[in-house]
Amino acid sequence: MYDIKYLFLSPYINEHPKKNEMILVTGATGFLGTELIQQLSVQGLKLRALKRKTSVVPDLLRNNKQIEWVDADINDLASLEDAFENIDQVYHCAALVSFDPKDKARLLKINIEGTSNIVNLCNHFGARLLHVSSVAALGNAKKGALITEKDFWEYDAKAHAYAISKYEGEMEVWRGIAEGLDAVIVNPSVIIGAAAGFKGSGAIFKLVKDGLSFYTGGATGIVDVQDVAKSMISLMNSSESAARFTISAENYHYQQFFSEIAKGMGVKAPAREAKAWMLGIAWRAAKLASLFTGKPAALTSDAARSSLNESLYSNEKIKSTIDIEFKPLKQSIAEICAVLRN
Repeated sequence: MYDIKYLFLSPYINEHPKKNEMILVTGATGFLGTELIQQLSVQGLKLRALKRKTSVVPDLLRNNKQIEWVDADINDLASLEDAFENIDQVYHCAALVSFDPKDKARLLKINIEGTSNIVNLCNHFGARLLHVSSVAALGNAKKGALITEKDFWEYDAKAHAYAISKYEGEMEVWRGIAEGLDAVIVNPSVIIGAAAGFKGSGAIFKLVKDGLSFYTGGATGIVDVQDVAKSMISLMNSSESAARFTISAENYHYQQFFSEIAKGMGVKAPAREAKAWMLGIAWRAAKLASLFTGKPAALTSDAARSSLNESLYSNEKIKSTIDIEFKPLKQSIAEICAVLRN
């Protein structure tokens, strides 16, 4: 959504000269943002990194002298505007990831309104944008085919709030492109990496490590965080614009994924398939338990439903565009397990 003071600036958005080749990264203290900044730092680039006042700078970036840290909230235009001074490129990594229905309002505010603010400021300051969307914003494949960038999302009453927020956030970027914004969009699948620890996708590693006995019949795309950041940098520095790219290394059924983790952790692999009715009981039990503990439910209805879906993605477009060779998932999982075991 536009802030009123930017409604009259569009005739002038292309009059800003290139300044000092400075790069802005939102969500800089997050799992993907940290890896991205680390890779950009190796190139000796000038970086401005956004974080919330309460965020903790990761150890990997704490002593990095190339980074100018700025406290700003993507839902606060006043703090954001100052951060955009002298910026040429913007990597928008900031987002809320949650499958908890209680987080719907926050998901919509951060992932849609926050992205809208970034888009408006990029247009105003003439900065090129790389927006991190998600495969959750892609559509369903035609029967028997892989999901590609040409498959567009259709509203489903059962769609979880995260998928809605990422789709609508991506629509804000397309709106900006229609208004003259130079932007490219990436749609990563499930991102894994040792730096996630046991949070986010790392929670799957902890479940298996702690003796998970069930697997679900679904499947999804998975990719190493290093490859996602590498792809983002290549696309930002390419001539690609007004386009989106799925970033996914391989498609894994959850049974295969859990088995690879179990092997890396030196534990027994889950051997029983969890049926839909079993998951229905599990998420209801988790919800009931959360009422007594006051903690978020360990399993939600949205997460349970997603774990049963078989979503298989094509990575042909990104591979042919930037000529990337993705790290094999077996190697990624083994490396992650080696770190997490310690």
